[in-house]
Amino acid sequence: MTQYQSDLLRLLNDRGYIHQLTDEAGLDALASRSVIPGYIGFDATADSLHVGNLVSIMLLRRLQQAGHKPIVVMGGGTTKVGDPSGKDEVRKLLDNEGIEANIASIRTCFERFLTFGDGPTDAILVNNADWLDSLEYIPFLRDVGRHFTINRMLTFDSVKLRLDREQPLTFLEFNYMILQAYDFVELNRKYGCTLQMGGSDQWGNIVNGIELGRRVDGSSLFGLTSPLLTTSSGAKMGKTASGAVWLNADMLSPYDYWQYWRNAEDADVGRFLKLFTELPLDEIARLERLEGSEVNEAKKVLATEATAMAHGRAEAEKAANAARTAFEEGAISADMPTVEIDALETGLGLLTALVQAGLCSSTSDARRQIKGGAVRVNDAQVADEKMVLARDDLTGEDVIKLSLGKKKHVLLKPKG
Repeated sequence: MTQYQSDLLRLLNDRGYIHQLTDEAGLDALASRSVIPGYIGFDATADSLHVGNLVSIMLLRRLQQAGHKPIVVMGGGTTKVGDPSGKDEVRKLLDNEGIEANIASIRTCFERFLTFGDGPTDAILVNNADWLDSLEYIPFLRDVGRHFTINRMLTFDSVKLRLDREQPLTFLEFNYMILQAYDFVELNRKYGCTLQMGGSDQWGNIVNGIELGRRVDGSSLFGLTSPLLTTSSGAKMGKTASGAVWLNADMLSPYDYWQYWRNAEDADVGRFLKLFTELPLDEIARLERLEGSEVNEAKKVLATEATAMAHGRAEAEKAANAARTAFEEGAISADMPTVEIDALETGLGLLTALVQAGLCSSTSDARRQIKGGAVRVNDAQVADEKMVLARDDLTGEDVIKLSLGKKKHVLLKPKG
């Protein structure tokens, strides 16, 4: 195993963040003697980030913990182009107002993970539209575009994937890798940024930026990628049957966020504790040794610690208590997710209710869950897919408890 000298690379290595490094010895030496400004870019394609972005966010957090300066780059400019990496089709383009609204909403995600300010290791958030929007096309092609050959660009996975599958790749998207490379150069000029980090699918883009910096400015830049994260069964992180696992509480409740981590596969618990919590490594090692039903205790620790990171300790404890009330006591907790409905006077079909509550992705999914015996109404198993929920089903708390399996519960509450 590599013995790193810098606190930064030791921390990242011990917790499983390192996949590739462009100049391991050079970066280690630089991190040992000076503060490194390092960045990761995030395109503003939605108004919240999700669990799939969490490794990148945690990379910036670890960078700051090791005494260095995180730079969050919001892709106000590159979002107008669209990153083709890992995509089979062209993304829908957003207008300026939509992009700005998304950036304002996404910033709240980072404020829970990073300390922003004017100090040498305080995080800053910048928008690449500030320099990309003002570029003049012909001078940019002359000064930057000449350093990129079509031959090499065609070898990148983001391009090959589309071409191999005979899916269209627009000329607009084809320019994305040049713009991202130019971001690194501009960040080095403006902020002294010498490190770009990202997922392993960004390796080619990062190397492009390093090479461009060397060619145009003679800069010595570095790149670090983390492993692309999937669950032990091969599923993509941050996706569930009912949709993305968003980091903003207004898009996914802290309770549902807690449940996502509580439902982690047994084989993933130790790895996730290292990546997504602040627990000491010796405590994580103890939790990793748990076997059988005791693994569930480690999962609860993971869920509570990960939720505390994203939503605060108070919300994490509320979610844990609500889960304990629902699972271990079979009772109703006010902290369970609540969905307001207005159809009880005329009745609400159970299939529709399951979809509206976010427990099932479609009525056909709901039908399958009912047939499989996974659905309960007020803790009573339901076998009739034609069941209609009405006011008679309200409990003493004036709610209907709708459950899918043992771990997912939603309270239906009449409007008004």
